[in-house]
Amino acid sequence: MAEESQSSEKFTDEEYASLRFFRFGSLPDRVLPSEMVEEVETDQPHEVPEPPLDLRTWAPRRI
Repeated sequence: MAEESQSSEKFTDEEYASLRFFRFGSLPDRVLPSEMVEEVETDQPHEVPEPPLDLRTWAPRRI
């Protein structure tokens, strides 16, 4: 049974390309350099996390 799952048939590059097309469809259009955006680096994350917010200051007071 394990032998049935492994195919001994060898495909050509063209056959693999057609199988990919049938499975995934066509590729999207290529992105032009004028349509690309520049990547902007952000600040490095803090090594020490900020202390948690004190919820007592935000909790409603009961009178």
